[in-house]
Amino acid sequence: MYAKDFRQLAWQRLSGQWGTMVLIYFLYSLINGVLSYIFIGSLLFSGALMIGMCSATLSLLRYGRADLEQLFDGFRLNLPNAIVASILYSLFIALWSMLFVIPGIIKTYSYAMTFYILHDNPNMSASDAITESRRMMDGHKFRLFCLQLSFFGWILLGIITFGIAMLFVAPYMQTAQAAFYEDLKARQAPRDYFAQV
Repeated sequence: MYAKDFRQLAWQRLSGQWGTMVLIYFLYSLINGVLSYIFIGSLLFSGALMIGMCSATLSLLRYGRADLEQLFDGFRLNLPNAIVASILYSLFIALWSMLFVIPGIIKTYSYAMTFYILHDNPNMSASDAITESRRMMDGHKFRLFCLQLSFFGWILLGIITFGIAMLFVAPYMQTAQAAFYEDLKARQAPRDYFAQV
């Protein structure tokens, strides 16, 4: 699948669910915004919120609908795991970025599937989820970069509208990235810890 295929699939799944996804993203942004003023709050709960966003977009792709309460699945499934994942994710990216900007960017793509993996496997350790994300993204980092780059025009629209359009663009991007994860999962050799959905 190519970037346009992920975008097309995301657009199709969002049909009839735009209102719900815009509300989910709005609350996600609002809570993250508040937490950003409290360092420890952001560090502790951003991972759980990211798992919640993964939960909503994966549900949309798999079952054709998402619910607002899914935003809080990261708190319900395994909060300690989400906290550790958030800390390790941030720490590893920061350490790699200290070497130079490029290694930090590359590792950001390597770890991009971490919270999707934790959603599907809440009992997996945070470090194992990060390792699995690295394995899954091996040879696919440029594909994800191209997918994100294909939203450039939409992001520009968000900037022009002072962020208002991002309420629609961001759920679109998140759903397309969830579709990318589903495609990656289908390409991998079966592993026991992948949930059967």
